[in-house]
Amino acid sequence: MDTTASEIKGYDYGKTAVSPVSLQELELLKATVLFTAADEENLRKAGDVLTEQAEAVIDIWYELVGSHPHLLFYFSKNNMANLEYLTAVRKRFVQWVKDICHRPFDQTWLNYQYEIALRHHKIKKNKTDEIEAAPFVHYRYIITFIYPITATIKPLLAKKGHTPEEVEAMHQAWFKAVVLTATLMTYPYVRAGEF
Repeated sequence: MDTTASEIKGYDYGKTAVSPVSLQELELLKATVLFTAADEENLRKAGDVLTEQAEAVIDIWYELVGSHPHLLFYFSKNNMANLEYLTAVRKRFVQWVKDICHRPFDQTWLNYQYEIALRHHKIKKNKTDEIEAAPFVHYRYIITFIYPITATIKPLLAKKGHTPEEVEAMHQAWFKAVVLTATLMTYPYVRAGEF
């Protein structure tokens, strides 16, 4: 599946509302997670490795979701997985892997993280694909999914002949970036003024 970003339904990068999180707040979050210029470089390097394996990455994550009914629930209606929904989300998830590694963490990126957050919350869940499924993703799974999204990446990062130290540096950069995005995804779940 070699889809360009412009062909992905619902991929509205650069066309979304402005995030309520400011760039200054993003910089503080980056400082808190210890995301440095070296991490940015290592994240780009990870992207060079992961981009060509993005489908395999999503296969791993979808297998995980599919093997846990409580996670598959969010792609289901009446306890039946919606394959149309899974397919649509998959294309955006592949693009997310590329974006997290290669896009600058600027205002456009920050805005799109907010759009992703809204699409997990009852505010916009299911609307992009006009699908009937679970009305929102529970907050607890956004946070706990950080671990599998991080742990499953490391073996893939090692497939291009990088040294163990390079793989570890790429993995740590990925981990920090995932924590940042997951944190930003929680914005709609937190009461105004408490984020």
